[in-house]
Amino acid sequence: MAEFTFHHGGVSVPSLDAAIEWYGHVLGFEVEKRFYIEAARSRTAMIRKGPLRFELFEVEGAAPLPEDRRHPPSDLKTHGNKHLAFQVDDIDVFLAEMEDKGADVAFVVREEFGRGCFLRDCAGNLIEFVEEPDA
Repeated sequence: MAEFTFHHGGVSVPSLDAAIEWYGHVLGFEVEKRFYIEAARSRTAMIRKGPLRFELFEVEGAAPLPEDRRHPPSDLKTHGNKHLAFQVDDIDVFLAEMEDKGADVAFVVREEFGRGCFLRDCAGNLIEFVEEPDA
């Protein structure tokens, strides 16, 4: 089988500039490059934080994110891609930092199987953050 590695995730947003600001302020991403995708009529940016990349799309005439896609339990009831998950060292420290930054915390998980949370970005897209349990 051919080898491959993860390159990036992508989200559609209503405002590229607002998303760049949010991902920079809240999560520390920086713009790697901006470009226009003619076939999709999309103003686009690749943002980066260390080895992590995220592609942001502002597509002309795009529909807003449906309300049921903004909450993890209801989002799971719709087929398709769900979210990306990033690992954090300590979910409580991370949540305190996100609260200080005014982030929209959608859902917090503190279960026997694991701990984590979901944030909504400035467009309502879900992003998961997980704390790996000690082995």
